[in-house]
Amino acid sequence: MSEMADAIRALAAEKGLSEDSIRQTVENTIKAAYKKTFGTSDNCIVKFADDMSDVTVYSRKTIVDGVYDPSQEIELEEALKLSSECEIGDEIDILVDPHDFERSAVTTGKQMAHQGFNERYKDNLYNEYKDKVGQIIIGYYQRERNGNIFVDLGKVEGMLPVKFQSPRETYSKNDRIKALIVDIKKTNTGIQVILSRSDPKFVQDTIENEVPEISEGIVSVYKVVREAGYRSKIAVYSNKLDVDPVGACVGPKGVRIQAVIRELEGEKIDILKYDEDPHVFIKNALSPAEVTQVVIRDAEKKEALAIVPESSFSLAIGKQGQNVRLANRLCDWLIDVKTEEQAAELDLTESDTRKAAESLFNDAADDSYEEVSTVSQLPGVDQKIAALLKDAGIDDIEKFMAAVEDGSAIKVQGVNADDIEAINKIISENVEFEDEEEKTEDAVVESSEETQEEEGYFCPECGERITLDMTHCPKCGAEFVFEEE
Repeated sequence: MSEMADAIRALAAEKGLSEDSIRQTVENTIKAAYKKTFGTSDNCIVKFADDMSDVTVYSRKTIVDGVYDPSQEIELEEALKLSSECEIGDEIDILVDPHDFERSAVTTGKQMAHQGFNERYKDNLYNEYKDKVGQIIIGYYQRERNGNIFVDLGKVEGMLPVKFQSPRETYSKNDRIKALIVDIKKTNTGIQVILSRSDPKFVQDTIENEVPEISEGIVSVYKVVREAGYRSKIAVYSNKLDVDPVGACVGPKGVRIQAVIRELEGEKIDILKYDEDPHVFIKNALSPAEVTQVVIRDAEKKEALAIVPESSFSLAIGKQGQNVRLANRLCDWLIDVKTEEQAAELDLTESDTRKAAESLFNDAADDSYEEVSTVSQLPGVDQKIAALLKDAGIDDIEKFMAAVEDGSAIKVQGVNADDIEAINKIISENVEFEDEEEKTEDAVVESSEETQEEEGYFCPECGERITLDMTHCPKCGAEFVFEEE
């Protein structure tokens, strides 16, 4: 194996470049030197040995009778010395010795080679890390400049700007730093990865790594808001009725949330349950303060009033308004906090009372039950299994029951007998099927009874109901005779 092949392989291993890209760079370098020497590289042919042990340079020239451009043309007499079968108009490749290139041409080639390798190296690194934006990475403290911390990430250098640092945190040389990748920038020496430890997503990813129920899809994170170094609020909800989302995130004896707090250097974290009802969600969002009542002042503008006891007022507002400010961002509502005494002076009937009245009439007009037609709508059903059934075209409950009977349901990939039995149990507990024939018969019987009621006969004296076979009223004893018209 030649030194050239060894050098190409070593460069590929060091820079993480492919051998093809290195070969392309070498070819471009040779052509640049060729152009510097001969004025053009259009007719420069570079050929590599199969094992890359050698490279050969040729000058492709056209055979003519009378040369006007020596760099691209050759006389027939000269060409015949190289090949006896050539003719005017043919092209012939003439071997060129790279050692004959001008010194300045060689220098130009080297510069292009370095530039080409650097650009390809940067492009490879950029392509490798651009898909990692939004992910957490671990590195080590390298140096600090103007408050910005530079982090050794192995192949690349990371920078943790001052604005993306938590005010709680201080670092020393070789300290381990865990941060979120928020941006990638190209530099003269490679790329620079912009890191953040203040982004709410850093908290979300950290707690997702600590809580297996989140990665399994049992518990989901609705939203995370944060004032880095002071407090974070995390709203979570459960996809299964029997799983407490807050308890799952806190963990046994608080071990899971304590691990997140340690990573955030003691930052306060509120885990609360998300609820579609804004009354409940706003009340939860203001935790740890006690909220006695939430009044929706304007639903369209998303303005609400939270009423708290006097003892919880400062806790609900938080230091410099921090708690209520985070609650506003978490719920996406404008929340005004008042004490019970302050609220007593306000007219609260205009908003919630009207809303309650409208809700009352709407509830009266609505059906007493919600119609469930698909497997995914069933309460407590495993949504992953429901998604597999939907992809198989049997999300409809009636189609699912039919598929269970004919055995096609068990053939769905990823669905087993236990899953089908669990869904059947949920259906039996929550879904009521009506037989169309029974509904028709009930309608006929009801219609018949109504007809008989309408065509009945009554005593002219007391109004007692009578039949055609009676001669006396069973109540007053009046005698009567039926005559046919």
